[in-house]
Amino acid sequence: MKTSHSRSHPAVNQSRKASNPPQSRLKSPAPLHSNGHAHPKDAAHAKTTAVTTAPPKGISKSLTGIRGLDELTFGGLPRGRSTLICGGAGSGKTLLAIEFLVHGARDYKEPGVFVSFDETVTELAENIASLGLDLPALIQRKQVIIDHVTVDRSEITATGDFNLDGLFVRLDCAINAIGAKRVVLDSIETLFAALPNEVLVRAELRRLFDWLKATGLTTIITGEQGEKMLTRHGMEEYISDCVVFLDHRTINQVSTRRLRIIKYRGSLHGTNEYPVMIDHQGISVLPISSLTLNYAASNKRVSTGIERLDTMLGGKGFYRGSSILVSGTAGTGKTSLAASFATQICKQGERCLLLPMEESPAQLIRNMGSIGLDLATPIKSGLLHVRSIQPAVYGLEGHLLHLHHLVTELTPSVVILDPITNLGAIGNALEIKAMLTRLIDFLKSKGITTLLTSLTGSESPLENSAVGISSMTDTWIMLRMIQTPTERNRLLYVLKSRGMAHSNQMREFNLTNKGIDVLDVYTGTSDDYTGAGRLNRKALDQSRALAERQTAEQRERELNLEHRSLQIQIAMLQTRAVGIETEKAYAREQVRLLAETQHADKGRMAIARHAD
Repeated sequence: MKTSHSRSHPAVNQSRKASNPPQSRLKSPAPLHSNGHAHPKDAAHAKTTAVTTAPPKGISKSLTGIRGLDELTFGGLPRGRSTLICGGAGSGKTLLAIEFLVHGARDYKEPGVFVSFDETVTELAENIASLGLDLPALIQRKQVIIDHVTVDRSEITATGDFNLDGLFVRLDCAINAIGAKRVVLDSIETLFAALPNEVLVRAELRRLFDWLKATGLTTIITGEQGEKMLTRHGMEEYISDCVVFLDHRTINQVSTRRLRIIKYRGSLHGTNEYPVMIDHQGISVLPISSLTLNYAASNKRVSTGIERLDTMLGGKGFYRGSSILVSGTAGTGKTSLAASFATQICKQGERCLLLPMEESPAQLIRNMGSIGLDLATPIKSGLLHVRSIQPAVYGLEGHLLHLHHLVTELTPSVVILDPITNLGAIGNALEIKAMLTRLIDFLKSKGITTLLTSLTGSESPLENSAVGISSMTDTWIMLRMIQTPTERNRLLYVLKSRGMAHSNQMREFNLTNKGIDVLDVYTGTSDDYTGAGRLNRKALDQSRALAERQTAEQRERELNLEHRSLQIQIAMLQTRAVGIETEKAYAREQVRLLAETQHADKGRMAIARHAD
């Protein structure tokens, strides 16, 4: 067994001269705290990084420092026990192991030893330098020891003997040299590749795991995937306390990585497959952020940027932290509505992240400028961040993790994806739905308002979100086209909006040089009219109303004339009636006077005749 070492651990070179057996210098397993939990520093870190569900009581754990993995394991890998990281070539086994070691030394004050059977110290340092991990500095500060061990098959063939006593001695010296708490062996297949005897391999594997467990150190062992088993020898997964499987697959010509925790003795853990991405920040695992759906729900509202649409949403717009879906066929104005919302957010001094999948930033600025939306100014001020990306650049998990990084970096109050249906090029409907479920969950847990646009096919049902996420969104706005023999007109309506009163009316809207102008749909006697039809119908109705008004006014004038004529006639009749009454009075007076005269004449005649 040939070895090459890092310059930072001369004690390792003396390991062949050590007289005491390694077992005499082994440290006892790290004691658990009385409550069975990890070190307080680990617990404090877990509190800030773990999911909202409190980690269950159980074995002591060591935080990995790898984004997402500590959440899935409820606090890290088993302290003082062995963990097997297995998977195919390029799945990220070595990177996960080296990050575990580096984070332990740098962040948790737990020095570590890395024994590599494949890569030299220089190669490892160069490979992880692009991730911002300074391995030589850790070696110089004696926080990490890297030992490259080369197994020469010719030596084993010549001597016919093989055992791990030399490895145990080397490990023990390296561990004692820096007080190591963590150990990595990468990879175990290389160590046993030269052995033709499967019985001997299994015996030495058992011996290796027993020795590592006796040290009380937290250990990672990497292993290559077998044809029908997790590992080539098919034994490591049974004797390890924790088994993590990494998978590197290609779907629709797009490379994707997944992680699954096969088993974890003494602890609950996430059991599903989880997306993994390797980027300039290292390896990331993406669990669902809130396992119990206990994120906060805000009562505050945010304007849509379109006054009439705000009116349709109870007069105040969307709820903050909610998820909005805008769907419709091509050309209905989905991107314009999303850009109006982004512009409004920036006017309020808040940060917005816009991720178009069909247009470059320059093209989007030009196109939205044609309807009076100025995106250039908020981009220059740093309030609007437009990150255009082709769907095929990443797999679904890559897009999800890329967005995680952007949200962490930019801390926006609004995130817009336009359109989510373009993800269909890299995944099927179920995979896209799972990805968007995680996305919406993550953004809601951060209190970020999310707007997603979705393209509906011309032959698909209108009230269909294409990727099946309508039930997960809080507000769903439908855009559609009304087609006549001569033109097409746009309509919008609110299909649903949880927690608020909203309009059930359809509204016509136009894309003008001053933004989106929402109009009332013109309703006739039996039909609704839009566009030129609305204008023609409105003009016709106005013409008819004018004619009817003129007819009514003419009739009113005629009646007024007749009324005045009748009033004159009434006045004349009243005058005649007064004259008749006067004549009647005169006649009555004449009759009275005649009667009095006749009576007087009779009296005088009687006196003249000397009548009695």
